[in-house]
Amino acid sequence: MGALAGLFKAAGHEVTGSDVAFHPPMGPALEQWGIRLMTGFDPAHLDPRPDLVVIGNVCRPSNPEARAAIDGGIKTTSMAHALADHLLRGRSPLVVAGTHGKTTTSTMCAWLLDQGGREPGFLIGGLPKNFEASFRLPQGPAGRGLPLAPGQGGGLRGTPFVVEGDEYDTAFFEKTPKFWHYRPEVAVITSIEHDHIDIYPDEASYLAAFRGFVERVPERGLLIAAANDARVVEVVNSAARAEVAWFALEGDDTHGMPPHWLAAPAGADASGQAFDLYAGGVFAGRAALQVPGLHNVRNALAAIAAAAQGYGVPLTTVVPALARFEGVRRRQDLLFEIGGVRVYDDFAHHPTAVDETLRGLRTRHQGGRLWAVFEPRSATACRALHQEAYERAFGAADRVVLAPLGRSEIPAEERLDRERIVAAIRGGGKDADAASSVEEIVGMIAVDARPGDTVALLSNGAFGGIYDKLRAALTARGAAAREVP
Repeated sequence: MGALAGLFKAAGHEVTGSDVAFHPPMGPALEQWGIRLMTGFDPAHLDPRPDLVVIGNVCRPSNPEARAAIDGGIKTTSMAHALADHLLRGRSPLVVAGTHGKTTTSTMCAWLLDQGGREPGFLIGGLPKNFEASFRLPQGPAGRGLPLAPGQGGGLRGTPFVVEGDEYDTAFFEKTPKFWHYRPEVAVITSIEHDHIDIYPDEASYLAAFRGFVERVPERGLLIAAANDARVVEVVNSAARAEVAWFALEGDDTHGMPPHWLAAPAGADASGQAFDLYAGGVFAGRAALQVPGLHNVRNALAAIAAAAQGYGVPLTTVVPALARFEGVRRRQDLLFEIGGVRVYDDFAHHPTAVDETLRGLRTRHQGGRLWAVFEPRSATACRALHQEAYERAFGAADRVVLAPLGRSEIPAEERLDRERIVAAIRGGGKDADAASSVEEIVGMIAVDARPGDTVALLSNGAFGGIYDKLRAALTARGAAAREVP
């Protein structure tokens, strides 16, 4: 919603936004983009009367501002339809979907297309480090409403518009997945693993959402899919009408699907991850990534396929551009280093994402202890759906600290059992604790973290302001140490 507001502002509209709070990094970014921010939900925010009200999927039917807009006859729509109807028409949508890796892969796609001269538009849920904002209007000919010559920008496709395709529901008045509405000409599926249990009560309903997405990629389109993921293979093979380009890492079980795009990891260190790239079985050069982890090699393969096969960007342009990709804020994002203790912020909350993130950080920092400090906050993370998976997800960490559950309304019998996770980790010979508060966590780190340690703060929310609190505590510790004679 924040990025969409920025897009409408860039298109010349006056834009206001209402929310309960405006946390960083998005809150300050919205102010910088010229969005007028209004705290809380109030019918008075609709004066003067707007031309259009975009209602986010977090809003419920009782939301006073949304209710006043609907009952007052103001034109209303959802985020998905606002994007599709006002910004995607006349463009070539490249929609990145999947349980994991959407934000990073979308950003990589936008970057490679940009460096390849395709001048894409994009709408991304995070804040890319290679761009000034998480959105941009298309800059190419089709973006200005002019015809695009055949063969330019990938055959007959127009100027690309990259969209991070979220499977969450559209709005309280339209219970369909958001990514069904984006009309992809090129689509990516990075992974499928049951998530958003508040929307999809079982795996079958979750798979059905992705099946509907695949069905919406037209015959003339291109679908780029992860061959290592059995659920992706099942969904794509049952529903695809478009050409399919499979991608995988060397050694993956590809479930009978021959990958056109293959990566052979070639070593990793503090500077990043290298891999050898193969296209159609032919060696296409050695590529390098600043962002660590094999999961990011998979993300890179998908983005390479989208840029090269989808829009005709030469691999001689793609490979060097990939090495200049800096990542996304809140994805293995180094916040600060104080007293030799490195503190990272990451959005990981699903157990698979937690595991991949920690493995990536362990590859980057092989010395010192790796702390995993995890806040279960999402509707899925706070439930026992992935109880056993969480017990295995922290294997790369040396020290694990679990914050209190971020949702109190979940029935006791459905809640994630933090103590059981702690017991399982301790049973494997590693240190683990279930903390009672953010302040207790900060105290643990301030007392026990040593120079050379890496602390990963894992949360898809504000984590109770732990970032500033930990910075202050480590700074105070360093000052106190300097005062000791």
